[in-house]
Amino acid sequence: MDLHQVQTVADGVRAEVAKAVVGQDDAVQLMLAGLLCGGHVLLEGVPGSGKTLIAQAFAATLSLRFGRIQFTPDMMPGDVLGTNLFNFQTNSFVLTPGPIFTQVLLADEINRTPPKTQAALLQAMNERAVTIDTRTYDLGQDFMVVATQNPIEQQGTYPLPEAQLDRFLFKIEIGYPSRDEERDVVARHGFRPTLPRIEEFGLTPIITPQTLIELRKLTSAIHLTDPIIGYIVDVVRATREHASIESGASTRAANMLAAAVRAYAALSGRDFAIPDDVKRLAMPIIRHRIVLSPNAEIDGTTSDLVMREILEQTAAPR
Repeated sequence: MDLHQVQTVADGVRAEVAKAVVGQDDAVQLMLAGLLCGGHVLLEGVPGSGKTLIAQAFAATLSLRFGRIQFTPDMMPGDVLGTNLFNFQTNSFVLTPGPIFTQVLLADEINRTPPKTQAALLQAMNERAVTIDTRTYDLGQDFMVVATQNPIEQQGTYPLPEAQLDRFLFKIEIGYPSRDEERDVVARHGFRPTLPRIEEFGLTPIITPQTLIELRKLTSAIHLTDPIIGYIVDVVRATREHASIESGASTRAANMLAAAVRAYAALSGRDFAIPDDVKRLAMPIIRHRIVLSPNAEIDGTTSDLVMREILEQTAAPR
């Protein structure tokens, strides 16, 4: 497989997703980058903005097992992981797997459940394995979480802990569509109060498990020059020195940014990265990994505003 084929595959995924989703090209591109470098994705937006549909449509383009968890306030960790139940016939405990035993997991409205249940995903997202009653079960290298959440200012939500947020490669903000896009949505679906099932859109899987292996192998081989690596490190380290930030991004953020930059370059048809790749990806990778100081929050400063300032002030290699 070569870079031209990577673009062909990516174009195929975008075309299939477009059968169900109007617009949101940037979100799909970032989800593709996350898939290529093995990262998890968090979609945030107000109810009715199409987060779940985007996740379902994207998963439908992959020939991988798909599972969904609809998070609720009364959900327990065992509802996610599964439990060992005693089998009286064999006189032994047998695991009843939870929905986490899949390859692409839609964690829908993840911040509607308390942190105790959210924490059930920590090991799975970091190690692609889960431990139940001292025994560890492998989830496979293709395990990917695509989570959705409403803005934390809305009622009935629980903020995700920093450790949970840090395991997401991207936090993608799903905004309102343009007027033309919204007209298209209403023209397609305005005759019914709910959308059809994802199966009714007729989406065709584009990426097979073998294709995914080849895509990831090619992505990991993308070259990062020393100046680009230095630029990535400088951007991340600047978050630890900014006056408006109480807690900056970790070294994991730098590693994730480097991996995502490689994937974004491959999707752009290049076997090398450029500073614009770093600038494009720094916001969705770092925005959820920094904690603003109380004074900055009182002044109305946001993570995105701070990141724009850091990118403007950090010298990029020529």
